[in-house]
Order: sequence, then C-alpha cells, then structure tokens
Amino acid sequence: MKIPNARICFLLAFLFCGALLLSAIYFQFVGGLEPCPLCISQRIMVLFVALVLLAAVLHNPGRVGTKVYAIAGALTSLAGASISGRHVWLQHLPKEEVPACGPGLEYMFKNFPLGDTLHAMLTGTGDCAVVDWTLLGLSMPAWVLLCFLGLAAFSLAQFWNRPARD
Repeated sequence: MKIPNARICFLLAFLFCGALLLSAIYFQFVGGLEPCPLCISQRIMVLFVALVLLAAVLHNPGRVGTKVYAIAGALTSLAGASISGRHVWLQHLPKEEVPACGPGLEYMFKNFPLGDTLHAMLTGTGDCAVVDWTLLGLSMPAWVLLCFLGLAAFSLAQFWNRPARD
C-alpha cells in the first residue's frame, strides 16, 4: 500500500482539526454544554494546530520544509496536549483540592487584567473539574488529549514522508 504524500497527510490532519472544532461548536450550541476556560484554551490550540497544518498544505514544501512543518505541527499539538492534560488532572482531583470556581470568561475579559484572564484560561478554575459528558468512560478533555497526541504523532510521522515533488 502506497503512503500518501505529506501534503495529503497534512490536509487530512487539518480536516480532522476542523471536525474537532465543529464537534465543540455542536456540543456547545446543540448539546448545551458551556465551555470552561480550559475548554476554550483547547479550542484555541486546535485552531493553532489547524493553522500550522493548513500552512503546510498551502505551502507544499520540499523535503526540508516538510520536516519543519512536521516538527511545528507536533510541537503545537503537544502544547495543546499539555492543556488537555491539565484539564484531565483537574477532573481527577479530590473535591477538597479542586480550585475555586471563577466568573465566566466574558466577565473576566471585561473586568480583569488580561494576564489574570490568560492565567485562568491556562490553569483552569473549579468549573474545569466538572465532568458533563463521557464516552467509553473518558471525559471530553481526555478525548481531546488523545486527539492532540494522535495529531502530534501523525504530524511527526511526516518527518519521514517524502514530498511529492522532490
């Protein structure tokens, strides 16, 4: 079986990121699940991964460029995985160790310094410890963590994939 060239692989990963973002929108607006600060941060990181992958698709680089995009996609995905990992960790804390709940992000952006708001988006609040949805025993942040790790591995695999035009 012939492995698709790196450009096709980057396109498939980009489309996967789009599906993740559409799923998040579905769960928010159709499913009624309000995103917590860490959920928003994970969405932003999925968008960043998607932008790196889209750049790789549009640029259609040679061998060296493919390796650069492979590493950039993997690093961006791992940064997203660290946020998802923090979220999963918060969800598994004992109740007495869960941080206090904070105000909503909209309120924070309007009334708090930007640094405090970004800190809440990256470290989470007590709202982030609530598990509203599971599939096969895993919460949504756990699934997103698996997706980020899969995207990192898939992107890094392109390091050894030969571009179509060399």
